[in-house]
Amino acid sequence: MTLPDRSALSRRDYVRTLVAVGGASALAACLETVRDDEERLIPSGTDEPGSLPARQHAWNDTLPTDDHGNVTPPEHHVLVALSLAEGVDPTDGDARKTAESALRTLERAYEWSNEGLLFTLGYTPTYFTRFDESLPASVDLPTPEPLLRGGTPALDEYDAILHLASDEPDAALEAEQALFGDRETVNGIDLETDLTGVFESLEDRRRTGFVGEGLPAEYVDVPGVPDSIPEEAPFFMGFRSGFRRNQATEDRVTIESGPFAGGTTQQLSSMELQLEVWFEQENHFQRVSKLFSQEHAADDLVGDYGEALADSNGLTDERIESTAADAREHGVVGHAQKTARARVDGEPPLLRRDFNTVDGDRPGLHFLSLQREIDDFVRVREAMNGEALDVPSANNGILHYVFVDRRGNYLIPPRSLRALPSPDPDAEYRTDD
Repeated sequence: MTLPDRSALSRRDYVRTLVAVGGASALAACLETVRDDEERLIPSGTDEPGSLPARQHAWNDTLPTDDHGNVTPPEHHVLVALSLAEGVDPTDGDARKTAESALRTLERAYEWSNEGLLFTLGYTPTYFTRFDESLPASVDLPTPEPLLRGGTPALDEYDAILHLASDEPDAALEAEQALFGDRETVNGIDLETDLTGVFESLEDRRRTGFVGEGLPAEYVDVPGVPDSIPEEAPFFMGFRSGFRRNQATEDRVTIESGPFAGGTTQQLSSMELQLEVWFEQENHFQRVSKLFSQEHAADDLVGDYGEALADSNGLTDERIESTAADAREHGVVGHAQKTARARVDGEPPLLRRDFNTVDGDRPGLHFLSLQREIDDFVRVREAMNGEALDVPSANNGILHYVFVDRRGNYLIPPRSLRALPSPDPDAEYRTDD
């Protein structure tokens, strides 16, 4: 891809666009832009891997929170799709050692935080078909499939995906280039090995994105992004999300038993957003009704972009139980109202780590969720579909504005099993910290 015109963009927009472009030239341009500040230093990591969390998905304790205790996610995200390199046997001990060595180099180079680098490596059901054994019953990892009647999303059928996340754009880019490019060092640490002998990076499946207050409104020059997005909104749909009380805890999404205890499952849906219809054909009252509930709109519970909400989306048990009645009486139901019906004993089953994207020069969302079982996500998605509700399709939450283009299911093993795991790791290999 061609590098963006530096003179036409702010510094912040420029480096964010470089992350989307990727590659050695984008990294060089990014380093030239951000490292002119002598006081700026990306914190280095640790030589003691045992000091890091046993869970790959243990991010929250390292991330900042706002005044209400809501976790603030990293700003920059890169999803690197991977296939095993030709001739690589996933049971080969040398290949596993190479993969683990490369990942540990990142952990030495970068602090495990938003100021350094956070990452996970997850594996698809396709990867596990390379083995004679099956995954244990304690792991729910079905082949992905369409979850909306008439939907035909492409399915992630490669082997694995690497999720890189950081507040520092050059950290995400440099880590990617260290693993799959031509780098001798990474954040000042010598690079002893990379992943090119184990995995092939699938450039056409690379995905990127961003999240943060005010960022979506900076993309009004992208086709399909209207200038009516609230300036403070962290997401393209115009409202805050990720409220603490509406997110599952990391404990809740962690696999509890079996050889992959300490891991989790990841669901990734790449979506296109019809923002022009959302903002230009609907008024604020209608958007709040469709995203939260009719009561939220009538009682002005949300504010302009969600600033009136604290650590919860404000949905009470009564409002959730009234979803079907609201559909009949008001002819509209809220997205959050519908999905809350999938809670288990009042607790949300998903931990969302989704982010905005302009991949393909269109506004979208990479909806990434962690859950103990993929079935947890399926139940939430079915609740979102609201097929049994007596409501016009255009008023059935946000279904009229969100379209899934691609979907994938992944197992995120614990750190000790992240390098080419077998379905029966107790019988084979476990990395020692």
